[in-house]
Amino acid sequence: MAEAEVGDDVLGDDATVKELERRTSEFLGKDAAVFVPSGTMANQLAIRCHTQLGDEMLLDANAHIYWYEAGGSAALSGVICRTLSGVRGVFSSSDVRAALRPKDIHFPPTRLLAVENTHNRGGGAIWPIEQIQEVCSVAREVGIRTHLDGARLWNASVATGIPESEYAKEFDSVSVCFSKGLGAPVGSALVGSTELVESARRFRKQFGGGMRQAGIIAAGGLYALLHHRERLADDHANAKRLASGLSEIPGIHVSSDTIDTNMVYFDVERRSAMQLTALLKEMNVLALPTGAHTIRAVTSLAVDIDDIFQAINAVRDIL
Repeated sequence: MAEAEVGDDVLGDDATVKELERRTSEFLGKDAAVFVPSGTMANQLAIRCHTQLGDEMLLDANAHIYWYEAGGSAALSGVICRTLSGVRGVFSSSDVRAALRPKDIHFPPTRLLAVENTHNRGGGAIWPIEQIQEVCSVAREVGIRTHLDGARLWNASVATGIPESEYAKEFDSVSVCFSKGLGAPVGSALVGSTELVESARRFRKQFGGGMRQAGIIAAGGLYALLHHRERLADDHANAKRLASGLSEIPGIHVSSDTIDTNMVYFDVERRSAMQLTALLKEMNVLALPTGAHTIRAVTSLAVDIDDIFQAINAVRDIL
């Protein structure tokens, strides 16, 4: 990163950013990519490019776009969300068909369908490729654009052996993140057609995401993309170890058979999740409360096997 060749990315002359964008679009099998500071911005740019004021988008009720992006679809694009009730974030083509509205001036036009793979609040759940093909087929049939929130698409690909491009080919746009499992300090990308990416660059500037010597951070993303994808399998194995160890502690409930990738959601009986995570932090174990009694733990390249046992022992000691 310190030695990265840099330039003004707003003017399109940062060589490192351009190389990261080229490589990312190649991995995803798309025409072009645009580098952005965050996954939220990548998703919101996609929504802005695909929709108009007053439009509607379909997505899972627990989608990151709906829960964790500060109402951006409404504030930035004037789009309302209609939620579908999936299982661990995965809905069906029947769910999509049931949500379609008849053409009527009383209803907002449904312009966009969003899928999240892997699914954060679904516990890192992986969408079956056949189900992706089915829901996207319905969308194409009725003229709805499609977007993949693929912040953790790398995890899905490593876990299944299905190339990222195979997942991505069903979608008009895809967002990917370099700063989660891949381990870069910061950065995401939006990929799609050349026309979509050109439009996204303008909206990126409008949203305040245009950066100058961005090659410094793009270099971290480029290294992560080229060197850290296959090692995600280590994170998945560590997540299973963590889930197994936690499940042996009285008062903890975790379903080991739902650990698809690098996330472990566990429930704490009769204890406050916020209180427990505060006590864990004092023991140098960081986890996130996601409900009154539910905690999310995520494995990454910063966590090795010894850390897994440290975390298990810390939970056991507190309880």
